[in-house]
Amino acid sequence: MSTVSQRPDAGALFGVYIHWPFCAQKCPYCDFNSHIRFGGWDEARFLAAYIRELDDVKARVGRQDVYSIFFGGGTPSLMKPATVAAILDHIGKLWTIQPGAEITLEANPNSVEADRFVGYRAAGVNRVSIGVQSLRDEELKRLGRLHSVSEAKTAIEIARRTFDRFSFDLIYARPGQTLIAWRTELSEALAMAGGHLSLYQLTIEPDTPYAELHARGRLVVPDADAALDLYALTQDMTAAAGLPAYEISNHAAPGDESRHNLLYWRYGAYAGIGPGAHGRLVLPDGQRIATSTEKNPERWAERVEEAGHGFTDETPLTLEEQADEMLLMGLRLTQGIDLEAMARRFRFAPALSEVADLESMGLLEILEAPDDDADIIRACVGPGIAPAAAMTHTRRRPTIRAIGTGRFVLNELVRRLSLKTQAVSPAVQQAATLRA
Repeated sequence: MSTVSQRPDAGALFGVYIHWPFCAQKCPYCDFNSHIRFGGWDEARFLAAYIRELDDVKARVGRQDVYSIFFGGGTPSLMKPATVAAILDHIGKLWTIQPGAEITLEANPNSVEADRFVGYRAAGVNRVSIGVQSLRDEELKRLGRLHSVSEAKTAIEIARRTFDRFSFDLIYARPGQTLIAWRTELSEALAMAGGHLSLYQLTIEPDTPYAELHARGRLVVPDADAALDLYALTQDMTAAAGLPAYEISNHAAPGDESRHNLLYWRYGAYAGIGPGAHGRLVLPDGQRIATSTEKNPERWAERVEEAGHGFTDETPLTLEEQADEMLLMGLRLTQGIDLEAMARRFRFAPALSEVADLESMGLLEILEAPDDDADIIRACVGPGIAPAAAMTHTRRRPTIRAIGTGRFVLNELVRRLSLKTQAVSPAVQQAATLRA
């Protein structure tokens, strides 16, 4: 069994996600909420709607310290820098943006958009994530991208000069891609990378042009064995380059991980603002709610103008549902999930027998062995508590993570663990709190 370093509990972390829904062109593999408006859009109207929806969330959650802000899409680099500045200024008026907070904007590498990087930096953005997707011009065309490899390289260099931190995305396991071809392309990417890379295997998402082509047999992606080989090569090469995986598809030098994405994966709270955005809000009474907004941009703006927000769903989450979500998010991380912390937060944790079964199948790894003697000592906080009884109620729950093929069947892992999730006794909760 391996050991795992300590990390802060993300339960109190708060972030803001701003969804910009517009794109110049819809990529055939993309199932994100993105829309094309050939006649343009009323940016002033949308800015007013973002500000009003932020006001609504502030009224719900009260005072917050903002840990990270993320502009996603869509293509946020189609926004005017002045619009980004106005949104950030308003967030700063509503809440306290922590010193050193990460403020990320997703960008496409078209030359016109790259020229805006200086304006985004002046607005307060301190990190960009560039959607490169491939370093081969012919592959960019197949992926429906509007930029060239040359434009991508130019955008990366502008980002390097302009921002303290930057990342870019690549898609692999593309049709016909071999290990040799990917090794060469990834080597080129690592040579120009900063401290972070996002490397996604191509997936066929429902209701996309790629899904239709795949169903017709006109788009063939690598099979499971080939995809696993490509994944293994990716892990080896990025680790050797000093950018090991910290999540299934994300790689970073130590300390350069995406703080906003870590907030998601460590199950912090965040406001989802804009058309089609999802959020997880913690209300003053402690209730955690899942939110989602109207997807159509114009209808979302109308809802905000009429009601002050564009929410179409506000669902209170039970503690068991929150535990399930934490499993789904946390198992993506190489750091794994501290089941003791999980029990402390939600009063639910997977049965250790199920964890052991999945470990024996090579799908999960236990990162920290139970320390029975230490747990007995910590549990005996008053006279008259027999060590045998303490052991029954306070055995340390391990930290677990998905490994190997487990990362390719994550939904099934979560299903198995969720079915065997158990309510944790008050004695275990008390002991976990004492050890916190």
